[in-house]
Amino acid sequence: MSAILSHLEIETLIKDKDLVIRPLLEKSQLGEVSIDFRLGTNFLVSSLGRNPLITTSLNEEFGKTQDLKSFFSETRRQLGETITLYPHQTVLASSLEYVKLPKNTLLSLNMRSSYSRLGLTLSTIAQPGYCGCLSLELTNNNLCPINLTVGSRLFQGILHKISEEVDYFKVDRKYSCAIRPQAPKISSDNDLITLNNLWKRINNK
Repeated sequence: MSAILSHLEIETLIKDKDLVIRPLLEKSQLGEVSIDFRLGTNFLVSSLGRNPLITTSLNEEFGKTQDLKSFFSETRRQLGETITLYPHQTVLASSLEYVKLPKNTLLSLNMRSSYSRLGLTLSTIAQPGYCGCLSLELTNNNLCPINLTVGSRLFQGILHKISEEVDYFKVDRKYSCAIRPQAPKISSDNDLITLNNLWKRINNK
């Protein structure tokens, strides 16, 4: 079971340094039950390349394992500059703020309502004990390009207190302590490795 933390509980966690959010530029970023986060300065923009498709399989029938970084172009903007998301384009970004969560608190992230109404989508979580900038996978579902201002309060998080502490670093984490957006690391997923070995046995590879 989990309980959503209130404004007062969030302030207390920050005061006691159990919750770290830096920089917190305005106190108004703390809502009654949520925290507004700002769009950071680094981006990985999806782009068309020579490969006909993005494959998330390790099977040899699709060729060698792809470096998924090749499907993204890295770019950076200054605070107050803009970045454009084109229709049906995905951009990997991160929060301006660095966050360190308590071991018994999960953070769920959603687009702020004003941006959701433009057709922008985001839905992700940060595990209890997470540290780093928050990863964003932004998709423009509108028919029109959308211009976003870097540093704007783009999305919000809700803190959920869980019944027991979690050791975040007990297992290997692919994206822990990141301060910039990172390309997908799907090829290191254990289930794909297991399924690929099974596929090889079935096909006598």
